Amino acid sequence: MTAKKLNMVPLQELNLSDRFLFDEVMEDPQTHRDVLSIIFGRDIALLDKTETEKEVRISTLSRSIRLDVYAMDEETNVYDTEMQKERKSDLAKRSRYYQGLIDTGLLKPGVLNYNLLNNTYIILIMTFDLFGYKKYRYTFESVCREVPECRLEDGAVRIFLNTRGENEDEVPAELVEFLHYVENTTDQEAQRSDSERIRRIHDRVKEVRQNEEVGVRYMQAWEEKCYEREEGREEGREETLVELVKKKLARGMSAEEIAEVLEMDVERVRELIGKAGI
Repeated sequence: MTAKKLNMVPLQELNLSDRFLFDEVMEDPQTHRDVLSIIFGRDIALLDKTETEKEVRISTLSRSIRLDVYAMDEETNVYDTEMQKERKSDLAKRSRYYQGLIDTGLLKPGVLNYNLLNNTYIILIMTFDLFGYKKYRYTFESVCREVPECRLEDGAVRIFLNTRGENEDEVPAELVEFLHYVENTTDQEAQRSDSERIRRIHDRVKEVRQNEEVGVRYMQAWEEKCYEREEGREEGREETLVELVKKKLARGMSAEEIAEVLEMDVERVRELIGKAGI
């Protein structure tokens, strides 16, 4: 399977908004620290271990999740940073589900004091404005509806970042520059910034783009995705044919008549009838 057939975007042309490049770049602890420090406007002292594509599952019967970039800082605060390029209607509920599953792994069995739960920050970096208020950053914490100044203080914070915000005067310039860089990860965009952190991030991006092993992983990941899509299309076609055969059987048509109408072998029609459970 060739890159041309796959219509594959070259690794060198990926932006940070592309999850593959984002995960590879963020595996570097210094880069991860730089990104979080830009988002929070203060130095974040992460522990050395950064996990990408971390799977979280509480049982074989529940749906698992795969976190893009997961880490803990020296004060035991937990950070999950997600890159979201595709607009989906379930992102708010998804962040809630992520919060729940992350929490389940933070207390050891037998611990009775829930105050020992770590503070958690779920961060979604998006290339669109999910809420429509043209903000670069939307921060959600639990507050009382009747008394807005009363906060729940449960340690759970969810942050949605929008690369296409318009409120530059309300957020740090470095955050604005970083969000623009996420969507346009080029030498020119990095050079326009005065941020040392952004320049370091770009150095890491260039290192990843030039790494041959990363290039091989990218090709393999792309091919796997294409195979999955093709298998999905095949499954969809198969389900459509089964439904079609069921309808014709309901009209009293024989396998031979269905084969003639659909221009199929009779054995293939009988196979579809078997899948239909008839």
